[in-house]
Amino acid sequence: GSLTKREPSLTKSEWRKKLTPEQFYVTREKGTEPPFSGSYLNNKAPGMYHCVCCDSPLFSSEKKYCSGTGWPSFSEAHGTSGSDESNTGILRRVDTSLGAARTEVVCKQCEAHLGHVFPDGPGPAGQRFCINSVALKFKPGQP
Repeated sequence: GSLTKREPSLTKSEWRKKLTPEQFYVTREKGTEPPFSGSYLNNKAPGMYHCVCCDSPLFSSEKKYCSGTGWPSFSEAHGTSGSDESNTGILRRVDTSLGAARTEVVCKQCEAHLGHVFPDGPGPAGQRFCINSVALKFKPGQP
């Protein structure tokens, strides 16, 4: 692989062995879990949400809110400073798969598909990170 990657990316077959079918479908094939099906939708415990593929910390419980959309929603990524996301665990990508341009959210370290970010969220930034539960691993504790 190239030298810019922090760790070698696994092949599809390696990911398939490591993940459940649902995790593989969402994170590696850009799928979406059915709304209101996710294990973290109503989780209100304090802690940190990590990438299910590579364990990078992605979202804090402090920024989680109920959007009513059926997926866990966050107002910003962990490590965000104002509008600067350079210290977060996520990257934004333009996704035109449905014909309209949406903003895909992926893990910076392993490029797992996490969900999308929409401009209809709360607070000054007005963002709604709409993230699949199966792409996340919750670790309870101090966020």
